[in-house]
Amino acid sequence: MLGPFIEEYLDHLRIEKGCSPLTAEAYGRDLADYEAFLVTLGIDDIDDIDRAAIAAYQADLMERGYAPTSMKRRISVLKGFHRYAVREGAAARNACDAITLPRIPERLPDVLSVAEVGRVLDGQSDPSPLGVRDRTLLEVLYGCGLRASEASGLNTADVYGEEGFLRVVGKGGKERISPLSGCAAEWLERYLGEARAQLSCKAKRLRPADAGAVFLNARGGRLTRQSIHAIVARAGSAIGRDDLHPHTLRHSFATHMLEGGADLRIIQEILGHSDISTTQIYTHIDRTHLQEEYLHAHPRAR
Repeated sequence: MLGPFIEEYLDHLRIEKGCSPLTAEAYGRDLADYEAFLVTLGIDDIDDIDRAAIAAYQADLMERGYAPTSMKRRISVLKGFHRYAVREGAAARNACDAITLPRIPERLPDVLSVAEVGRVLDGQSDPSPLGVRDRTLLEVLYGCGLRASEASGLNTADVYGEEGFLRVVGKGGKERISPLSGCAAEWLERYLGEARAQLSCKAKRLRPADAGAVFLNARGGRLTRQSIHAIVARAGSAIGRDDLHPHTLRHSFATHMLEGGADLRIIQEILGHSDISTTQIYTHIDRTHLQEEYLHAHPRAR
């Protein structure tokens, strides 16, 4: 059975590769599904898996209605798993060697206009501790380009207000510096000086890992990623955007930085992208913006 070796691989991802628990859990689900499919083919030994079995699994995913993005993720997981199996001597050959990843149609990320961002942020006028927290969270997500998980994991020791930056722990435990200034810095200073203390007083029993959290829930514990999604969705609904996500604010941050003249490499560093190609998607958005500005402004373009 593949089960024990799958667990060994997941331990390798967690311990040696520094994958987050959520990522390792997602990989585990994908590999469990893969193992269950192989059982239907009568395969229970990793060395018996061949290219035909992988291709059959791809076809099965298609029949089950998986989107190209989901299929690409699953096949990527299998490629890593089989590379590890060959490296560790559990398999004589890599069954995924000749398997290509599905092509995904290019889809530009959703972004808000500068005016829409202003409406989302300025619409937060609740003076209560939770209201100040929500406004600060939105300002930091947009002002610093953070992921929801990064905002959730932010600790007070990571805030260097006088120096003007945040220490952010991103994917795979990688640390980076994010500039902190303007409205985000002002609201964060206000929140940490007033509202956070009021929320922390409500904590009865905290895990040590949650004691220094920046963003707290109504019970004084660390604000979860799911709660951050809910806060952002609620702020979007208030301006008629029912599809607003934390990543939309992150995309908007990057797009507005590029439109304002920031270098792509700087944006890559702030966002924590390991590959510049990930950041280059925003150049396509910027070209769209330029075309819209041209059509609006040039007297002979209309």
